[in-house]
Amino acid sequence: MNNYIFALDIGTRSVTGIILEKDSEGYSLIDYYTKEHKVRSMHDGQIHHVVEVANVIKDVKDALEEKHGKIKKVSVAAAGRSLKTVESEATIQLEKKPITDHETVKHLELSAVHTAQLDLASQNSAHDYSNYYCVGYSVLRYKIDGEQIGSLIEQSGSTATVEIIATFLPKIVVESLLAALNRAGLEMEALTLEPIAAIHVLIPESMRRLNVALVDIGAGTSDIAITNHGTVAAYGMVPIAGDEITEAMSDHYLLDYPIAEEMKRKIVNEGEGVVSDILGFDTTITYDTLASDIKPSIDKLANAIAEEILLLNATPPKAVMLVGGGSLTPELTTVLSEKLKLPTNRVAVREIDAIQTLNKTENLPSGPDFVTPIGIAIVAEQNPIHYITVNVNEQVIRMFEMKQLTVGDCLVQGGIEINKLYGKPGMASMVLLNGKEVTLPGEFGQAPSILLNEKPATVDSIVNNGDQIKIEKGSDGKAANVTLEQLIEELPSINIFYHNQPYTLKTTIYVNNKRPSLEYIVQDKDEIELKQPKTIREFLESLGELPSTKAFFIYVNNEKMKLKDGETQILVNGSLVSLDYQLKQNDNLVIQKNKKIVLKDILKIMELDYWNTIEVKFNGKPITMKQAKLEVTRDDERLEEESEIHSLDNVQLKERKPEPFIFQDIFRYIDIDIQSVGGNFKLYKNNQETTFFDTIHNGDHLEIK
Repeated sequence: MNNYIFALDIGTRSVTGIILEKDSEGYSLIDYYTKEHKVRSMHDGQIHHVVEVANVIKDVKDALEEKHGKIKKVSVAAAGRSLKTVESEATIQLEKKPITDHETVKHLELSAVHTAQLDLASQNSAHDYSNYYCVGYSVLRYKIDGEQIGSLIEQSGSTATVEIIATFLPKIVVESLLAALNRAGLEMEALTLEPIAAIHVLIPESMRRLNVALVDIGAGTSDIAITNHGTVAAYGMVPIAGDEITEAMSDHYLLDYPIAEEMKRKIVNEGEGVVSDILGFDTTITYDTLASDIKPSIDKLANAIAEEILLLNATPPKAVMLVGGGSLTPELTTVLSEKLKLPTNRVAVREIDAIQTLNKTENLPSGPDFVTPIGIAIVAEQNPIHYITVNVNEQVIRMFEMKQLTVGDCLVQGGIEINKLYGKPGMASMVLLNGKEVTLPGEFGQAPSILLNEKPATVDSIVNNGDQIKIEKGSDGKAANVTLEQLIEELPSINIFYHNQPYTLKTTIYVNNKRPSLEYIVQDKDEIELKQPKTIREFLESLGELPSTKAFFIYVNNEKMKLKDGETQILVNGSLVSLDYQLKQNDNLVIQKNKKIVLKDILKIMELDYWNTIEVKFNGKPITMKQAKLEVTRDDERLEEESEIHSLDNVQLKERKPEPFIFQDIFRYIDIDIQSVGGNFKLYKNNQETTFFDTIHNGDHLEIK
C-alpha cells in the first residue's frame, strides 16, 4: 500500500479507517471509511466480543484495500474511556521533623500511586496489580495534620499526607485490541491513547505548557484529557455523551431512536428539520427549539463534564476544546463555559481544519468527528508507543512507553512500595520535663538508595529500554541524641528591680536532682526540672531574705487589736501585694520592714493621752509639767510611754486618779540650788505670795525671790 499510513479508530458505535500520506508539506487524507457495529460488541471502549469487532475491522480494511491495495499494518488507539481513574493517599509520620527535600515528597506521591494501583486491582477482583499500567497521576492536595497546605517542604506537624488521582490502562484493553486486529489479518504497528492523539494534533508542543482540557464527546462516553506543564497531566471519562441527547429527543418528540439520531445531525448541520412522530404528526424543529426543549439533558451533559474536569484539574483550565460528534450538541459550549466560569470564547468545538499539519484537500470530511481518527494516524507515525523492558532488582518489567518513563514509573509497575524501603527511625527517648512526659524521637531512617545502570539516580531519572534499576533499603536512623540546650532551646528569665537595684530571675536546670551542663545528652527516663523564682517568696528565699509577714496583734484590756505598723509591707510598683505574687518583667519590688512598736503608738491609735500636762512660767521661762494619767502594765510589768510592745502582748490599761500640781513640783523640771538663795526667799504665784504646797494651774506665773 505504497507509503501510506493506515489507522483505525475503534469506537463504541463504529469503526473508522483512515489512510494518510506524508509528504514534505505535512499529511494528506487519501481515503476514509466508517462502518457501524451490527451488535453491541463494545462497551465503554472495551472490546467485549473480539470476533464481532474483528469482523467490522475486516470490513473496513477490505473496503479500503479495494481502492488502495493490500494493508498489513495498522496504528490504533486505546480509548480514553478505557482508562481507570483512582483517587488515593499516602501518609508518613513526621515526628516533629519536617520534610526537607523534594525527593521525599516524590517518594510519598509514588506510595499513593502504588496504593491506587492495589485499590484498582482489588475493586476489579484482580490478584495482579501489574495488570494495570499507570499512564499518569496528579497531586490533588498536600496536608499537614489533616489541614490542606501548599507544600510539604519544611512544614512542622505530626503527619504529612499527599492525595493523588492516578490513571491506569488495563492490560486487557491492549490484549483484546491485539486479538481483534490479528483475527482481521492486521499487525499492530503503533499504539497511542485517543486523548493523546487529539491533543497532539490540536495543541502544538510549544503550547502544551498551558492548562487546557480536551473533551472527546462520542456516543456513549465523553473522554477528557488535561494538559499542563508540557504534558498530559490527567485523564478522565464520564459515561454520558451524544446518546443522552438522542434519547432526550426521542422521549420529547416521540421518535424512534435511529430517526432521532438522524434528525439530531440534520438540525445541527442545517438549522432545522421536519420529523414525524409515532402518532404520524409532523413537527418542524429549529436549532433554538431543540436547544430549549432538551435543555435539562444538555445541562446534565455539561455538568458531568465540568465536574470531571474540576476533579482532575482542581481548578477551571485556561480553555476547553471539544471534539467528537457529541460536541455539536446545541448550546453545549455556552452551558459548559457557564459551569466552569470561563468566558464563552474559551470553550470551543475544534474540527479537522484546526489540524495544522493536515493538508487542506477537497476530500476532507467536515465536523469534529474525524479529529481523533486523523490524530491517531499522525501521532502513531510521529510518536508511536512501544513496549520497553526494564530490569528492577533482577525482576523483568515490561511497560508501554506512553510517556517519558522514569525510575518511579518502573518501581510502581514492579510493585515496589518505596515508603517501605526507608530505614527504621532510631529509638526514641521518654523523659519527664517538669512532670510531663516528653518524647524525643530518634533520627529518621535514610531514604532508599537507587542505582540506574550502576549510577546514583532519583525517582525522576529517565529510563530507556534495557536499563537496570537497583533499589536498596535505606539505613536505620540513630537513637535520640539531644542535649539539654537543644531540648530547652531558650532558658526563660525575668528582669526585675529590688529596692531599685536590677536583678535577673534565672532558670536552673536539674536532671535527676543534679545540675548538669547544657551539653548533657538527655537519657531515656531522665527527670528534668526547670526551676525559676517566679513568686516574691521564691525570689526572697533565693536571696535568704524572706521576711516574716505575720499579722501584728495585741490585746488591750483583753480586746484584740491589729497594728499594721507592726507588719512587713510588700509593694510592687507601689501596690500592696502578697508573697505569692507572680513577678513580671520590669516589676519594681520594695519590702517595707515592720517598725518597732512602743506604747505611745498604741495610745495614739486609741486617741488616748498618757500624760496630763500644764504650761507654766517660772521666773519668766516657760515650763511644761506632766503627770501620768494612765497606768499601763504587761504581766505585772509597769510600762512607760516608750516601752516596746511585742505581737500578742496582753496590755492592761487603766486611768489613774488625778492629783493636782503643786508649786514644789516645779523643781522636777528646773535646776536650782535652794541653799544658794539663802534663808530670805519668797514664793510667788501670779505675783501673789504662796507656799510650796499651793496648787498651781495651767498658765500660772511662778517666781522665787
